Amino acid sequence: MEFNLSEVGLGKGQQKESKVEKVLILGAGPAGLSAALYAARAELNPLVLTGTEMGGQASLTHTIENYPGFPEGIGGAELGELFRQQAERFGARFEYDLATAVDLSQRPFKVRTYSSEFLAETLIIATGASPNHLNVPRESELTGRGVSYCATCDGWFFKDKKVVVVGGGDSALEEGLFLTRYATEVNIIHRRDQLRAGAILQKRARENPKIHFIWDTVVSEILGNGVVNGVRLRNLKTGEVRDFETDGVFIFIGHTPNTQIFQGQVEMTPQGYIVTDMQMRTSVAGVFAAGEVMDPHYRQVVTSAGMGAAAAIEATRFLEANSSS
Repeated sequence: MEFNLSEVGLGKGQQKESKVEKVLILGAGPAGLSAALYAARAELNPLVLTGTEMGGQASLTHTIENYPGFPEGIGGAELGELFRQQAERFGARFEYDLATAVDLSQRPFKVRTYSSEFLAETLIIATGASPNHLNVPRESELTGRGVSYCATCDGWFFKDKKVVVVGGGDSALEEGLFLTRYATEVNIIHRRDQLRAGAILQKRARENPKIHFIWDTVVSEILGNGVVNGVRLRNLKTGEVRDFETDGVFIFIGHTPNTQIFQGQVEMTPQGYIVTDMQMRTSVAGVFAAGEVMDPHYRQVVTSAGMGAAAAIEATRFLEANSSS
């Protein structure tokens, strides 16, 4: 999407000069925060547009046990805050705003937000991914009324209640295990007869007396009038349909990359992930991408942080080779 300042209400004679940022980072998850740290240490004074969540999806995880340096684990929100403090210490700046449109047709690149416009010599896209929905009847209307995509956010509301978790990967089991702190029963519904989660998580889930599994099954409808009181289940092998009582539905069935505003401007996969080379470079010179916005495979805090660091290093090298001064 191309735009100019007059399109957002600044007509001729009213247009204001926008400072050109050397490095503009979109997103404040592990990739964006790591990029901010490395760009700041290179004395590039990067600006981070945080989006809606400081710390990204990782901030919603109760305990991260596989990030190096924290043998006892660390809360996702706490880790994100440490990332931010470290980046700020070296001069990174944070703007609590969300990019709504970009023009990558020429440098400096233009980025519009809800409240302002920015120009950038280099751009690091670290906008992450958002949780997928089941897209079944009453899912939308009951979101926040028993339907949730974040156990850490909403688990407390289901104290002494019965919940279901939809999914079979790491996120589903991590969040399911977290929910056992509150719920009396956690039923994990998976469309296959084998889990995709890591071996340690599977072992913990199978050994937890509060967790039960419903195999080869999908949720075809969420039931409830005003609040969730059940789900309609369909067995994929037998075709059997039955209603299952529950107080809450937690959905963890993957993510979709947040790349809508970049459509048609950088190369993407059919699934919407930004394509990069090994140096985090996109199809547009001076534009880099890191983390889950370009990584459908690993989706770990440590890999996203590493990719963010690589993107910042490459942005630094690009600026050195293409100095506008």
